[in-house]
Amino acid sequence: MCSSEDFNFEDMDACFTAFDKDCDGYLSIEEFESICQALFRNDTGRVYGFDCNQLRATFDVFDFDKDGKISRDEFGYCWNCWIKTIVRPVSALLIIDVQNDFISGSLSISQCSAQQNGLEVIEPINHLLETVSFDAIFYSLDWHPSDHVSFIDNLKNRKVHPSSPVSAEEAQTYDTVIFDGPHLMHQRLWPRHCVQGSWGAELHKDLKVIENSVKVYKGTNPDVDSYSVFWDNKKLTQTTLVSQLKSKNATDVYVCGLAYDVCVGATAADALSIGYRTILIDDCCRGVDLADIEKTKNTVLNQFGVIVNADQVKGMVEGRDRRPELGYKLAMELKRKREEEESNSCSVEEENCTDD
Repeated sequence: MCSSEDFNFEDMDACFTAFDKDCDGYLSIEEFESICQALFRNDTGRVYGFDCNQLRATFDVFDFDKDGKISRDEFGYCWNCWIKTIVRPVSALLIIDVQNDFISGSLSISQCSAQQNGLEVIEPINHLLETVSFDAIFYSLDWHPSDHVSFIDNLKNRKVHPSSPVSAEEAQTYDTVIFDGPHLMHQRLWPRHCVQGSWGAELHKDLKVIENSVKVYKGTNPDVDSYSVFWDNKKLTQTTLVSQLKSKNATDVYVCGLAYDVCVGATAADALSIGYRTILIDDCCRGVDLADIEKTKNTVLNQFGVIVNADQVKGMVEGRDRRPELGYKLAMELKRKREEEESNSCSVEEENCTDD
C-alpha cells in the first residue's frame, strides 16, 4: 500500500484500512510497525530495520490522546505530515565552497594534515547535477573582505585576550586564538583566502553551475567568520539560505563540498538543528583533518542525519530509498513543533486569564 510505485496520496482511508488488520478502527503499535516496514525500504525493496525504541517514540508522536492506539483522525496527521514527506521529499542540494583557493590556491586543503585533494569532489558533484532532479540547488561561496578576522596576516589589527591559549606573538597558521571584545571570540587563523572578487574566491571552472541555481555568499562581515551556510559563527546574522529553503518548502538537505570538517560540517550541523532531514554525501567531500572529519560524521549520525555516497542519492531524492533515521528525525521535529504550539497556546490563555 505504501510503496512508491502505487502510493495513492488521495486515499488515506484505504491505507489506514489496509493496515488495520483486526478491523477495530485503530492502529496498534504492531500495525504501525507494519506501515514502517512498508515505508522504510531501499530502492530494491529491502526493508530497513527500525530501532524498537525509535518505533515506540514515533508511534507516540501520532497517538495524541495517549490511549495506546492511533485513530483514523490521528492517522490523518501522520499521513499528511509524515508519510507524504517520507515518500515525496522536497530535496535541496547544498554545494559548499568548491572554490579555487581551497583546491589549488592559498588555502589548498591538499596542504593540510589530511592531505586530501579538493579537485576530487568536482566529478561526483557534476554527475549528481547531471543525473538527479533536485528541487533546488545552492552554491555557497566564502566571500571575505580583505580585513577579515580569520586571516592570520590581519592578527595585528585586533586585540588577543589574555585567556587565549596562544598569544598574538606566538600564533601560527591554523592555531586558534581568543579575540578580545564585548563577547570573547574563538577564531582559527587561516591563510588569506577567498577575498571578494579575486580568482581564489571563484568557483572552480570545471564545476557545473546549473541554470536557476542560487549562489549564497558568506563570511562577508570582517569581524565574524562564517563556516555554516546558514549563519555566521556567532549566530548573529542569517544568510539568504534560511528564507530561500523555506520558500522552496524543502524537507531534505543534501550537503557536499569543501572542507568536510569545517564549512560542510558546520552547515550539516545547522541544517539538523533547524530540523531538516540532512544527508551528507561522503564521496563528494574532502577535508582538512582526519580526526575532525570523523567528528563531523559522528555529529551527523548522532543527530539522526544520514551519510551516503553519491550513487545512493538518486533513489533517496526520488523517494524510492527511504531511511528510518530520516523518518525518526521528522517525527521528532513534528513532536517539537506541536509542543511549542501547545506551550504558546497555554501562554496566551494564561495572559488572557490575567487580563480578565
